Amino acid sequence: MVRKKEGFFRYFVVRKSYKTDELLFNLVTTSFDLPKFDLQKFAKFLKDIFGKRLAGLLHTINDEVGDRTIATSGSIDLIYGKEKIVEELLGLNFEISMKSFFQTNPKSAEKLYTKVVDYALENKEAIDNTVVMDLFCGTGTIGQIIASNSKNAKIVGVDIIASAIEDAKKNAKRNNIEGLEFYAADVGKFLNEHPQYKNKIRTIILDPARAGIAPKTLKKIINLNADRMVYVSCNPATQARDTEELIKAGYQLKKISLVDQFPHTAHIETVVLFEK
Repeated sequence: MVRKKEGFFRYFVVRKSYKTDELLFNLVTTSFDLPKFDLQKFAKFLKDIFGKRLAGLLHTINDEVGDRTIATSGSIDLIYGKEKIVEELLGLNFEISMKSFFQTNPKSAEKLYTKVVDYALENKEAIDNTVVMDLFCGTGTIGQIIASNSKNAKIVGVDIIASAIEDAKKNAKRNNIEGLEFYAADVGKFLNEHPQYKNKIRTIILDPARAGIAPKTLKKIINLNADRMVYVSCNPATQARDTEELIKAGYQLKKISLVDQFPHTAHIETVVLFEK
């Protein structure tokens, strides 16, 4: 129980690759009574059930009160198999780990990313021979898809999760895509430390977490003075809040599309194109 700060089991996280049909598991527990639990026996239990489909089992210790499957102060250990699985989107392969953000519905994600690329490359001349900034890029999915469709654009991807950026770099190499640079950094701090991009970016891709974009970070993004922004969101409420600020800064909402990434739920993914 979180209120009493007691108990052992917290979460059991499953990631599935539609490409390989493999399963990657993460058992999240507290450290309480851990010596009484046989992790190897649990791994064998999963192997007996799933056989070759079991790619790997990780164990995360999270004694924090907050609801996180990856603890900031805990530990994560590989108990069995491998730490990553490979997924395919629009003909490209992406190696993903437990820590990396990746769309949970890959088949629907192909429709989502196709729409993002359509908006980003609507005026292909505006992309060619320019820098496209992919902020909150995760494993670099969107940037690599854009790069594979626009050979002359330079893609700069930024995400705070270092392991996701490592995956992004490996994925770009795996897919033989050039013209990409990835940085593990807080987006706001990155923009502070790289003022050379001001007035040099024609198109920005934004794909933040559910909380949207922090106000200070959004101001720094606006200060880049990009002509166009493609804003992907899994939370229309925070996107609407950020939209108000973008409109105040001189951007117009040109197009919007909805993609149902989460069937049988109230959630919806949105893709919005803004232009100066």
